[in-house]
Amino acid sequence: MAAAIAAAEAGAKVILLEKNPHLGGTTRLSIGSITATGTRFQKAKGIHDTPDEHFEDMSLFLSPELQAKENLELRRVLVDHVPETLEWLISIGLSFYGPMPEPPHNKPRMHNVLPNSRAYAYYLEKECRRQGVDIRLNARALRLVVDGEHVQGIVADVGQGPTEFTARGGVILASGDFSAGTELKKINVPHVAHVDAINPASTGDGHVIAQQIGGWIRNPEVMWGPSMRFKAPPVETLLRRLPPYRWLTKPMQFALMNLPLKAFRPFITRFMTASLAPEPSMLRAGAILVNRRGERFADELSRPELEVPHQPEKEAFLVFDAELARSFEQWPNFVSTAPGVAYAYLSDYKRTRPDLYHEAPTLDGLARQMGVPAQSLQQTVTEHNAKLRGDAADSRQGVLQGPFYALGPVMSWIVFTEGGLAVTARHEVTTQDGRSIPGLFAAGSAGQGGTILAGHGHHIGWAMTSGRRAGRFAAERARHA
Repeated sequence: MAAAIAAAEAGAKVILLEKNPHLGGTTRLSIGSITATGTRFQKAKGIHDTPDEHFEDMSLFLSPELQAKENLELRRVLVDHVPETLEWLISIGLSFYGPMPEPPHNKPRMHNVLPNSRAYAYYLEKECRRQGVDIRLNARALRLVVDGEHVQGIVADVGQGPTEFTARGGVILASGDFSAGTELKKINVPHVAHVDAINPASTGDGHVIAQQIGGWIRNPEVMWGPSMRFKAPPVETLLRRLPPYRWLTKPMQFALMNLPLKAFRPFITRFMTASLAPEPSMLRAGAILVNRRGERFADELSRPELEVPHQPEKEAFLVFDAELARSFEQWPNFVSTAPGVAYAYLSDYKRTRPDLYHEAPTLDGLARQMGVPAQSLQQTVTEHNAKLRGDAADSRQGVLQGPFYALGPVMSWIVFTEGGLAVTARHEVTTQDGRSIPGLFAAGSAGQGGTILAGHGHHIGWAMTSGRRAGRFAAERARHA
Protein backbone atom coordinates (compact mmCIF):
# COMPACT_ATOMS: atom_id res chain seq x y z
CA MET A 1 0.00 0.00 0.00
CA ALA A 2 2.87 2.40 0.72
CA ALA A 3 4.24 1.71 -2.77
CA ALA A 4 0.82 2.15 -4.38
CA ILE A 5 0.20 5.47 -2.62
CA ALA A 6 3.62 6.87 -3.55
CA ALA A 7 3.20 5.90 -7.19
CA ALA A 8 -0.29 7.43 -7.31
CA GLU A 9 0.97 10.62 -5.65
CA ALA A 10 3.56 10.84 -8.43
CA GLY A 11 0.83 10.70 -11.07
CA ALA A 12 0.81 7.02 -11.97
CA LYS A 13 -2.27 4.89 -12.47
CA VAL A 14 -1.94 2.05 -9.97
CA ILE A 15 -3.51 -1.38 -9.59
CA LEU A 16 -2.86 -3.17 -6.28
CA LEU A 17 -3.18 -6.97 -6.34
CA GLU A 18 -3.70 -8.60 -2.92
CA LYS A 19 -4.03 -12.37 -2.68
CA ASN A 20 -5.80 -12.24 0.69
CA PRO A 21 -9.42 -11.18 1.27
CA HIS A 22 -8.12 -8.19 3.27
CA LEU A 23 -5.18 -5.79 3.16
CA GLY A 24 -2.44 -5.45 5.77
CA GLY A 25 -0.12 -8.45 5.43
CA THR A 26 2.28 -9.31 8.23
CA THR A 27 2.24 -5.71 9.47
CA ARG A 28 -1.30 -6.09 10.82
CA LEU A 29 -0.13 -9.13 12.84
CA SER A 30 2.86 -7.35 14.37
CA ILE A 31 3.42 -5.35 17.54
CA GLY A 32 3.54 -2.31 15.27
CA SER A 33 6.72 -0.46 16.21
CA ILE A 34 8.85 1.64 13.88
CA THR A 35 12.40 2.71 14.74
CA ALA A 36 13.63 6.10 13.54
CA THR A 37 15.86 9.02 14.55
CA GLY A 38 15.50 12.78 14.78
CA THR A 39 11.75 12.42 15.27
CA ARG A 40 9.37 14.91 16.84
CA PHE A 41 9.03 12.51 19.79
CA GLN A 42 12.77 12.41 20.42
CA LYS A 43 13.05 16.19 20.14
CA ALA A 44 10.18 16.66 22.63
CA LYS A 45 12.23 14.69 25.17
CA GLY A 46 15.46 16.51 24.41
CA ILE A 47 17.06 13.52 22.68
CA HIS A 48 19.52 14.41 19.92
CA ASP A 49 19.81 11.45 17.56
CA THR A 50 20.98 10.98 13.99
CA PRO A 51 20.78 8.44 11.16
CA ASP A 52 24.55 7.92 11.49
CA GLU A 53 24.12 6.79 15.11
CA HIS A 54 21.21 4.57 14.08
CA PHE A 55 23.37 3.05 11.33
CA GLU A 56 26.14 2.17 13.80
CA ASP A 57 23.78 0.81 16.46
CA MET A 58 22.18 -1.64 14.02
CA SER A 59 25.50 -3.53 13.98
CA LEU A 60 25.17 -4.13 17.72
CA PHE A 61 22.28 -6.54 17.08
CA LEU A 62 24.34 -8.75 14.76
CA SER A 63 26.97 -11.41 15.19
CA PRO A 64 30.19 -10.96 13.18
CA GLU A 65 28.89 -13.65 10.80
CA LEU A 66 25.69 -11.71 10.11
CA GLN A 67 27.53 -8.40 9.84
CA ALA A 68 29.62 -9.91 7.05
CA LYS A 69 26.46 -10.84 5.14
CA GLU A 70 24.64 -7.52 5.36
CA ASN A 71 24.02 -5.05 2.53
CA LEU A 72 25.20 -1.83 4.15
CA GLU A 73 24.05 0.28 1.21
CA LEU A 74 20.45 -0.66 1.93
CA ARG A 75 20.92 -0.20 5.68
CA ARG A 76 21.98 3.35 4.79
CA VAL A 77 18.81 3.80 2.72
CA LEU A 78 16.73 2.72 5.71
CA VAL A 79 18.28 4.92 8.39
CA ASP A 80 18.43 7.99 6.13
CA HIS A 81 14.81 7.81 4.96
CA VAL A 82 12.81 6.20 7.78
CA PRO A 83 12.44 9.52 9.69
CA GLU A 84 10.47 11.02 6.79
CA THR A 85 8.50 7.78 6.54
CA LEU A 86 7.37 8.14 10.15
CA GLU A 87 6.29 11.74 9.51
CA TRP A 88 4.39 10.63 6.41
CA LEU A 89 2.54 7.95 8.37
CA ILE A 90 1.54 10.57 10.94
CA SER A 91 0.37 12.86 8.14
CA ILE A 92 -2.09 10.24 6.84
CA GLY A 93 -3.61 9.64 10.27
CA LEU A 94 -1.53 7.24 12.34
CA SER A 95 -0.65 7.98 15.97
CA PHE A 96 2.46 6.84 17.83
CA TYR A 97 4.00 7.11 21.26
CA GLY A 98 7.65 6.97 22.25
CA PRO A 99 10.52 6.92 21.82
CA MET A 100 11.06 3.78 23.86
CA PRO A 101 14.48 2.32 24.70
CA GLU A 102 15.54 -0.99 23.21
CA PRO A 103 19.08 -2.07 24.09
CA PRO A 104 21.57 -2.34 22.49
CA HIS A 105 20.38 0.87 20.79
CA ASN A 106 22.27 3.61 22.60
CA LYS A 107 19.31 5.99 22.47
CA PRO A 108 15.52 5.52 22.65
CA ARG A 109 14.22 5.45 19.07
CA MET A 110 11.43 2.84 18.99
CA HIS A 111 7.98 4.35 18.28
CA ASN A 112 4.87 2.24 18.93
CA VAL A 113 1.66 2.61 16.96
CA LEU A 114 -1.70 3.28 18.63
CA PRO A 115 -3.94 1.51 19.42
CA ASN A 116 -2.57 -1.56 17.61
CA SER A 117 -0.88 -2.60 14.38
CA ARG A 118 -4.15 -2.75 12.44
CA ALA A 119 -3.98 1.03 12.33
CA TYR A 120 -1.43 0.71 9.51
CA ALA A 121 -3.85 -1.22 7.32
CA TYR A 122 -6.75 1.10 8.15
CA TYR A 123 -5.01 4.37 7.28
CA LEU A 124 -2.98 3.04 4.36
CA GLU A 125 -6.08 1.57 2.74
CA LYS A 126 -7.94 4.82 3.33
CA GLU A 127 -5.12 6.75 1.66
CA CYS A 128 -4.96 4.26 -1.23
CA ARG A 129 -8.62 4.86 -1.96
CA ARG A 130 -8.22 8.63 -1.62
CA GLN A 131 -5.40 8.47 -4.20
CA GLY A 132 -7.53 6.41 -6.60
CA VAL A 133 -5.61 3.14 -6.32
CA ASP A 134 -7.52 0.27 -7.94
CA ILE A 135 -7.50 -2.44 -5.24
CA ARG A 136 -8.16 -6.05 -6.29
CA LEU A 137 -8.54 -8.51 -3.41
CA ASN A 138 -8.27 -12.31 -3.71
CA ALA A 139 -5.85 -11.82 -6.61
CA ARG A 140 -2.81 -14.09 -6.50
CA ALA A 141 0.20 -13.35 -8.70
CA LEU A 142 1.13 -16.24 -11.00
CA ARG A 143 3.93 -15.02 -13.27
CA LEU A 144 5.55 -11.94 -14.73
CA VAL A 145 5.06 -10.84 -18.33
CA VAL A 146 8.42 -10.25 -20.00
CA ASP A 147 9.28 -8.78 -23.38
CA GLY A 148 12.96 -9.42 -24.01
CA GLU A 149 14.60 -8.33 -20.76
CA HIS A 150 11.84 -5.91 -19.76
CA VAL A 151 9.01 -6.71 -17.37
CA GLN A 152 5.81 -5.55 -19.07
CA GLY A 153 3.21 -6.73 -16.59
CA ILE A 154 1.95 -9.53 -14.43
CA VAL A 155 -0.53 -12.40 -14.68
CA ALA A 156 -2.71 -13.00 -11.63
CA ASP A 157 -5.59 -15.27 -10.72
CA VAL A 158 -8.40 -12.91 -9.76
CA GLY A 159 -10.99 -15.62 -9.22
CA GLN A 160 -12.03 -15.93 -12.85
CA GLY A 161 -8.89 -17.54 -14.21
CA PRO A 162 -5.55 -15.93 -15.13
CA THR A 163 -5.78 -12.24 -16.01
CA GLU A 164 -2.94 -10.19 -17.49
CA PHE A 165 -2.22 -6.69 -16.18
CA THR A 166 0.01 -4.44 -18.28
CA ALA A 167 2.49 -2.23 -16.42
CA ARG A 168 4.03 0.72 -18.26
CA GLY A 169 6.09 1.91 -15.28
CA GLY A 170 6.81 -1.40 -13.64
CA VAL A 171 5.70 -4.16 -11.34
CA ILE A 172 6.51 -3.76 -7.64
CA LEU A 173 6.70 -6.99 -5.65
CA ALA A 174 5.66 -6.27 -2.05
CA SER A 175 4.60 -9.81 -1.20
CA GLY A 176 6.36 -10.38 2.13
CA ASP A 177 8.83 -13.05 3.18
CA PHE A 178 8.82 -16.81 2.58
CA SER A 179 8.37 -18.03 6.17
CA ALA A 180 5.30 -20.04 5.08
CA GLY A 181 6.74 -21.11 1.73
CA THR A 182 7.37 -24.82 2.19
CA GLU A 183 9.40 -25.36 -0.98
CA LEU A 184 11.55 -22.26 -0.48
CA LYS A 185 12.19 -23.33 3.12
CA LYS A 186 13.13 -26.85 2.03
CA ILE A 187 15.74 -25.38 -0.30
CA ASN A 188 17.12 -22.60 1.90
CA VAL A 189 16.40 -23.50 5.55
CA PRO A 190 15.57 -27.21 5.43
CA HIS A 191 15.93 -27.75 9.20
CA VAL A 192 12.82 -25.59 9.78
CA ALA A 193 10.75 -26.58 6.74
CA HIS A 194 8.28 -28.24 9.13
CA VAL A 195 7.79 -25.13 11.30
CA ASP A 196 4.74 -22.92 10.73
CA ALA A 197 4.92 -19.17 10.11
CA ILE A 198 3.35 -16.35 12.09
CA ASN A 199 1.68 -15.32 8.83
CA PRO A 200 0.50 -18.38 6.86
CA ALA A 201 0.08 -16.18 3.77
CA SER A 202 3.83 -15.41 3.63
CA THR A 203 4.55 -18.02 0.98
CA GLY A 204 7.17 -16.06 -0.96
CA ASP A 205 5.11 -15.63 -4.12
CA GLY A 206 7.16 -12.60 -5.20
CA HIS A 207 10.42 -14.46 -4.64
CA VAL A 208 9.22 -17.34 -6.84
CA ILE A 209 8.03 -15.34 -9.82
CA ALA A 210 11.12 -13.13 -9.78
CA GLN A 211 13.40 -16.17 -9.71
CA GLN A 212 11.63 -17.46 -12.82
CA ILE A 213 13.08 -14.53 -14.81
CA GLY A 214 16.54 -14.36 -13.24
CA GLY A 215 16.05 -12.63 -9.89
CA TRP A 216 17.89 -14.12 -6.93
CA ILE A 217 17.47 -14.22 -3.18
CA ARG A 218 20.18 -12.71 -1.04
CA ASN A 219 20.79 -14.21 2.44
CA PRO A 220 18.11 -16.92 2.00
CA GLU A 221 19.49 -18.85 4.99
CA VAL A 222 18.99 -16.01 7.51
CA MET A 223 15.80 -15.93 9.59
CA TRP A 224 14.37 -14.97 12.97
CA GLY A 225 13.02 -17.95 14.82
CA PRO A 226 11.71 -20.47 15.19
CA SER A 227 10.53 -19.21 18.55
CA MET A 228 7.93 -20.41 20.98
CA ARG A 229 4.95 -18.14 21.56
CA PHE A 230 1.86 -18.56 23.64
CA LYS A 231 -1.23 -19.65 21.81
CA ALA A 232 -3.53 -16.76 20.95
CA PRO A 233 -6.44 -16.11 23.32
CA PRO A 234 -9.71 -17.82 22.36
CA VAL A 235 -11.44 -14.43 22.26
CA GLU A 236 -9.63 -11.47 20.74
CA THR A 237 -8.46 -8.97 23.34
CA LEU A 238 -10.05 -5.55 23.80
CA LEU A 239 -6.82 -3.84 22.77
CA ARG A 240 -6.78 -5.67 19.44
CA ARG A 241 -10.41 -4.75 18.87
CA LEU A 242 -9.95 -1.03 19.49
CA PRO A 243 -10.53 1.04 16.34
CA PRO A 244 -7.68 3.31 15.19
CA TYR A 245 -9.79 6.47 15.16
CA ARG A 246 -8.05 9.71 16.11
CA TRP A 247 -10.63 10.59 18.77
CA LEU A 248 -9.37 7.48 20.59
CA THR A 249 -5.67 7.44 19.74
CA LYS A 250 -4.98 11.10 20.49
CA PRO A 251 -6.04 10.86 24.18
CA MET A 252 -4.13 7.56 24.43
CA GLN A 253 -1.05 9.24 22.98
CA PHE A 254 -1.31 12.20 25.38
CA ALA A 255 -1.69 9.93 28.40
CA LEU A 256 1.16 7.62 27.43
CA MET A 257 3.49 10.53 26.73
CA ASN A 258 2.68 12.51 29.88
CA LEU A 259 1.59 10.16 32.66
CA PRO A 260 3.72 7.57 34.54
CA LEU A 261 3.99 4.33 32.59
CA LYS A 262 3.06 2.32 35.69
CA ALA A 263 -0.45 3.77 35.43
CA PHE A 264 -0.90 1.83 32.19
CA ARG A 265 0.76 -1.39 33.26
CA PRO A 266 -2.46 -3.46 33.50
CA PHE A 267 -3.49 -2.22 30.04
CA ILE A 268 -0.09 -2.99 28.52
CA THR A 269 0.32 -6.41 30.13
CA ARG A 270 -3.03 -7.52 28.72
CA PHE A 271 -1.60 -6.82 25.29
CA MET A 272 1.74 -8.49 26.09
CA THR A 273 0.28 -11.70 27.44
CA ALA A 274 -1.85 -12.02 24.32
CA SER A 275 1.01 -11.85 21.86
CA LEU A 276 4.47 -12.53 23.22
CA ALA A 277 6.75 -15.41 24.03
CA PRO A 278 7.92 -17.02 27.26
CA GLU A 279 11.47 -16.08 28.15
CA PRO A 280 14.07 -18.84 27.61
CA SER A 281 15.30 -18.02 31.13
CA MET A 282 12.35 -20.03 32.50
CA LEU A 283 13.75 -23.15 30.84
CA ARG A 284 17.27 -22.38 31.99
CA ALA A 285 15.97 -22.03 35.55
CA GLY A 286 14.30 -25.43 35.55
CA ALA A 287 10.92 -25.39 33.81
CA ILE A 288 10.41 -28.44 31.61
CA LEU A 289 8.50 -28.80 28.35
CA VAL A 290 5.88 -31.50 28.03
CA ASN A 291 3.51 -32.33 25.19
CA ARG A 292 -0.19 -33.18 25.30
CA ARG A 293 0.70 -36.75 26.24
CA GLY A 294 2.42 -35.42 29.37
CA GLU A 295 5.82 -36.46 27.99
CA ARG A 296 9.05 -34.51 27.95
CA PHE A 297 10.21 -34.53 24.33
CA ALA A 298 13.38 -32.41 24.06
CA ASP A 299 16.36 -31.00 25.90
CA GLU A 300 15.03 -27.62 27.07
CA LEU A 301 18.47 -26.07 26.66
CA SER A 302 19.06 -27.23 23.08
CA ARG A 303 16.63 -25.57 20.66
CA PRO A 304 13.41 -27.29 21.80
CA GLU A 305 11.43 -24.97 19.52
CA LEU A 306 12.46 -27.21 16.62
CA GLU A 307 10.75 -30.18 18.27
CA VAL A 308 7.48 -28.51 19.32
CA PRO A 309 5.98 -28.72 15.78
CA HIS A 310 6.44 -32.52 15.86
CA GLN A 311 4.27 -32.89 18.98
CA PRO A 312 0.52 -33.64 19.10
CA GLU A 313 -1.41 -30.55 17.93
CA LYS A 314 2.03 -28.86 17.59
CA GLU A 315 1.72 -27.71 21.20
CA ALA A 316 3.65 -27.90 24.47
CA PHE A 317 3.46 -26.68 28.08
CA LEU A 318 6.03 -25.23 30.46
CA VAL A 319 5.80 -27.10 33.78
CA PHE A 320 7.51 -25.91 36.98
CA ASP A 321 7.20 -25.89 40.75
CA ALA A 322 6.49 -23.40 43.53
CA GLU A 323 10.08 -22.28 44.01
CA LEU A 324 10.51 -21.32 40.36
CA ALA A 325 7.06 -19.72 40.34
CA ARG A 326 8.02 -17.43 43.24
CA SER A 327 11.21 -16.36 41.48
CA PHE A 328 9.31 -15.26 38.35
CA GLU A 329 7.21 -12.72 40.22
CA GLN A 330 9.78 -9.94 40.27
CA TRP A 331 12.72 -8.43 38.40
CA PRO A 332 15.01 -9.73 36.97
CA ASN A 333 12.95 -12.88 36.32
CA PHE A 334 10.01 -12.11 34.04
CA VAL A 335 7.88 -14.41 31.91
CA SER A 336 7.76 -12.12 28.86
CA THR A 337 8.64 -8.59 27.81
CA ALA A 338 7.84 -5.88 25.32
CA PRO A 339 11.21 -4.08 25.09
CA GLY A 340 11.24 -0.76 26.90
CA VAL A 341 7.53 -0.93 27.72
CA ALA A 342 6.77 -3.44 30.46
CA TYR A 343 7.50 -6.86 31.86
CA ALA A 344 4.92 -9.57 32.56
CA TYR A 345 5.29 -11.84 35.57
CA LEU A 346 3.52 -15.06 36.49
CA SER A 347 0.73 -13.28 38.37
CA ASP A 348 0.03 -11.21 35.24
CA TYR A 349 -0.68 -14.40 33.32
CA LYS A 350 -2.90 -15.63 36.14
CA ARG A 351 -4.92 -12.41 35.89
CA THR A 352 -4.99 -11.84 32.14
CA ARG A 353 -4.67 -15.31 30.57
CA PRO A 354 -6.59 -17.90 32.62
CA ASP A 355 -6.65 -20.05 29.49
CA LEU A 356 -2.83 -20.33 29.69
CA TYR A 357 -2.34 -20.40 33.46
CA HIS A 358 -2.60 -23.71 35.33
CA GLU A 359 -1.98 -24.28 39.05
CA ALA A 360 -2.71 -27.20 41.39
CA PRO A 361 -1.44 -28.59 44.71
CA THR A 362 -0.44 -31.88 43.08
CA LEU A 363 0.84 -33.05 39.74
CA ASP A 364 -2.33 -35.10 39.27
CA GLY A 365 -4.43 -31.98 39.71
CA LEU A 366 -2.17 -30.01 37.36
CA ALA A 367 -2.50 -32.73 34.71
CA ARG A 368 -6.30 -32.51 34.88
CA GLN A 369 -6.16 -28.74 34.39
CA MET A 370 -3.82 -29.11 31.41
CA GLY A 371 -5.81 -31.96 29.91
CA VAL A 372 -2.87 -34.40 29.85
CA PRO A 373 -2.62 -37.95 31.28
CA ALA A 374 -1.84 -37.68 35.00
CA GLN A 375 0.22 -40.87 35.23
CA SER A 376 2.35 -39.83 32.28
CA LEU A 377 3.05 -36.37 33.72
CA GLN A 378 3.95 -37.85 37.11
CA GLN A 379 6.35 -40.31 35.51
CA THR A 380 7.92 -37.57 33.36
CA VAL A 381 8.61 -35.36 36.38
CA THR A 382 9.93 -38.25 38.47
CA GLU A 383 12.37 -39.32 35.75
CA HIS A 384 13.48 -35.73 35.11
CA ASN A 385 14.19 -35.10 38.80
CA ALA A 386 16.14 -38.36 39.08
CA LYS A 387 18.25 -37.43 36.05
CA LEU A 388 19.08 -34.03 37.54
CA ARG A 389 20.18 -35.60 40.81
CA GLY A 390 22.58 -37.81 38.89
CA ASP A 391 24.07 -35.02 36.77
CA ALA A 392 26.32 -32.69 38.80
CA ALA A 393 26.98 -30.55 35.70
CA ASP A 394 23.29 -29.62 35.31
CA SER A 395 22.52 -26.74 37.67
CA ARG A 396 18.78 -26.53 36.95
CA GLN A 397 16.38 -27.08 39.82
CA GLY A 398 13.93 -29.93 39.56
CA VAL A 399 10.15 -29.85 39.59
CA LEU A 400 10.00 -30.71 43.27
CA GLN A 401 7.73 -28.69 45.52
CA GLY A 402 4.00 -28.11 45.20
CA PRO A 403 1.91 -26.32 44.30
CA PHE A 404 2.79 -27.06 40.69
CA TYR A 405 2.30 -24.79 37.70
CA ALA A 406 2.08 -24.88 33.92
CA LEU A 407 1.92 -22.19 31.24
CA GLY A 408 0.64 -23.06 27.81
CA PRO A 409 0.03 -24.20 25.29
CA VAL A 410 2.97 -22.72 23.44
CA MET A 411 3.52 -23.22 19.75
CA SER A 412 6.59 -22.72 17.59
CA TRP A 413 6.69 -20.26 14.72
CA ILE A 414 9.11 -18.71 12.28
CA VAL A 415 8.79 -14.96 12.75
CA PHE A 416 10.61 -13.77 9.61
CA THR A 417 12.85 -15.12 6.91
CA GLU A 418 15.35 -12.37 6.10
CA GLY A 419 16.22 -13.54 2.61
CA GLY A 420 14.85 -11.07 0.08
CA LEU A 421 15.33 -10.47 -3.63
CA ALA A 422 18.54 -8.67 -4.45
CA VAL A 423 17.80 -5.03 -5.32
CA THR A 424 19.63 -1.84 -6.10
CA ALA A 425 19.36 1.28 -3.94
CA ARG A 426 16.47 2.25 -6.25
CA HIS A 427 14.75 -1.06 -5.35
CA GLU A 428 15.18 -2.55 -8.85
CA VAL A 429 15.43 -6.34 -8.75
CA THR A 430 18.78 -7.63 -10.01
CA THR A 431 20.17 -10.87 -11.36
CA GLN A 432 22.97 -12.63 -9.49
CA ASP A 433 25.59 -10.85 -11.59
CA GLY A 434 24.17 -7.47 -10.56
CA ARG A 435 22.22 -6.52 -13.71
CA SER A 436 18.92 -4.74 -13.07
CA ILE A 437 15.78 -6.33 -14.50
CA PRO A 438 14.06 -3.38 -16.20
CA GLY A 439 10.55 -2.80 -14.97
CA LEU A 440 10.77 -5.00 -11.86
CA PHE A 441 10.97 -3.52 -8.36
CA ALA A 442 10.69 -5.14 -4.94
CA ALA A 443 9.99 -3.68 -1.50
CA GLY A 444 9.61 -4.83 2.08
CA SER A 445 10.65 -8.39 2.89
CA ALA A 446 10.33 -9.39 -0.76
CA GLY A 447 12.95 -6.75 -1.63
CA GLN A 448 15.09 -6.83 1.48
CA GLY A 449 18.15 -7.20 -0.68
CA GLY A 450 20.57 -8.39 1.98
CA THR A 451 19.93 -5.84 4.71
CA ILE A 452 19.39 -7.62 8.04
CA LEU A 453 16.62 -6.13 10.13
CA ALA A 454 17.35 -7.24 13.68
CA GLY A 455 15.56 -5.58 16.58
CA HIS A 456 12.08 -4.13 16.83
CA GLY A 457 10.76 -1.55 14.40
CA HIS A 458 13.09 -2.20 11.48
CA HIS A 459 10.88 -4.48 9.39
CA ILE A 460 7.98 -2.03 9.33
CA GLY A 461 10.40 0.85 8.83
CA TRP A 462 11.93 -0.91 5.83
CA ALA A 463 8.55 -2.00 4.43
CA MET A 464 7.12 1.52 4.42
CA THR A 465 10.34 3.25 3.37
CA SER A 466 11.28 0.87 0.55
CA GLY A 467 7.65 0.73 -0.61
CA ARG A 468 7.36 4.50 -0.92
CA ARG A 469 10.68 4.75 -2.74
CA ALA A 470 9.88 1.89 -5.13
CA GLY A 471 6.52 3.50 -5.91
CA ARG A 472 8.16 6.81 -6.78
CA PHE A 473 10.82 5.17 -8.97
CA ALA A 474 8.24 3.07 -10.82
CA ALA A 475 6.09 6.18 -11.44
CA GLU A 476 9.17 8.01 -12.72
CA ARG A 477 9.81 5.16 -15.17
CA ALA A 478 6.19 5.36 -16.35
CA ARG A 479 6.56 9.07 -17.12
CA HIS A 480 9.54 8.35 -19.36
CA ALA A 481 8.09 5.27 -21.02
